[in-house]
Amino acid sequence: MIPFAKLRAGHLRLGRRGEKIASSFLKNNWYDILLRNYKVASGEVDLIARDGSMICFVEVKTRHSAFRGRPAEGLSERQRKRIRHAAMNYLREIGNPEVAYRFDLIEVMLSRWDVTELRHWKNRFGKN
Repeated sequence: MIPFAKLRAGHLRLGRRGEKIASSFLKNNWYDILLRNYKVASGEVDLIARDGSMICFVEVKTRHSAFRGRPAEGLSERQRKRIRHAAMNYLREIGNPEVAYRFDLIEVMLSRWDVTELRHWKNRFGKN
């Protein structure tokens, strides 16, 4: 039996790897990465990026296989709410809550060594 701590550590490594891949993808598509892993008490955003004048709050979901469903299926309403709370906090922090923004989702599928698939959904979940 594998100890829970080791399972958790592997899960976190997979998530960090997916976030690095997503960040590179966004940079290659002319996005500016503003912050990684922005955390507040009420939530977290994996990546905050700028696409022209649009602020993008990006959630990254990564998996090795679709056995338990696609990575995007792992984004619960509770997680969306926490991401929205963190995003609103960030906008207040920068003093510009009226700036144009959206919530994107990047899904990363990995084999042992390579990215097998990457999907980017712009404005995947709304502001409400």
